[in-house]
Amino acid sequence: MPTFTAQDGTKLAYHVAGTGEPLVCLPGGPMQDSEYLGDLGGLAERRRLIRADPRGTGESGVPADPASYRCDRLVADVEALREHLGLDRMDLLAHSGGANLAVSYAARHPGRVRALVLVTPGPAALGVAVTGEDRMAAARLREGEPWYGEARAALERIVAGRAGDGDWAAVEPFRYGRWDDAARAHLAAQEGRRNDEAAAVFASEGAFDPPALRAALTALDAPVLVLAGEADLNTPPRAAAEIAALFPRGELVVQAGAGHFPWLHDPAAFTAAVAAFLR
Repeated sequence: MPTFTAQDGTKLAYHVAGTGEPLVCLPGGPMQDSEYLGDLGGLAERRRLIRADPRGTGESGVPADPASYRCDRLVADVEALREHLGLDRMDLLAHSGGANLAVSYAARHPGRVRALVLVTPGPAALGVAVTGEDRMAAARLREGEPWYGEARAALERIVAGRAGDGDWAAVEPFRYGRWDDAARAHLAAQEGRRNDEAAAVFASEGAFDPPALRAALTALDAPVLVLAGEADLNTPPRAAAEIAALFPRGELVVQAGAGHFPWLHDPAAFTAAVAAFLR
């Protein structure tokens, strides 16, 4: 397992798959290891994927200072990985909560980013709000599926701030474009792979300064692809469009029918969109 050393001495690991130009991949969670990304729907056939395990997850070491799990401090780990790989500029892909780290890195090191791909990105670092109606509108696209009634009722309670026991589990089918055996297996495989202690620190006080981050990103010259899932409750298309508009060279692609993991819903559409953008 290839490793490198962070600035504070923590040993961090990454996984390599595929051939060609490297594409550094940051997982979400936040603070989940990168195993769930797999080969990103076959993207490894087009690019050499460098999947990073954040500190305290997967094969990476646990830091001496738990405060180093905060998103703004993790920027140094991404920079250490770039230096370790010997890349002057890198293509960077981030999923979900990992997008908060990717945009924080791009703001601090704009000259080191050649292209940025944000897949169903978490919006917290940028201060983009996702409303309850945004989530309900995405949910309504799944009406008619056998699990919909129970899941919708649970989502309504969550949106209203009245979530009860079992409600979060009940809405899991919404995260996937198809709630089939492959989706259930993907969900089950993620069990226990997130560092909950680290996740609690990731977005803690001081981690994000949305106005300053937005201002810094106006100077980012790299092209940015925001890839949204049409039915994603985490970052519905309206919020994804707002994120894309924050970048001088931002571009939005909405993948039809996809949920929070668009490479699982339609691998061919996902890989074609990402590969075309990176070309």
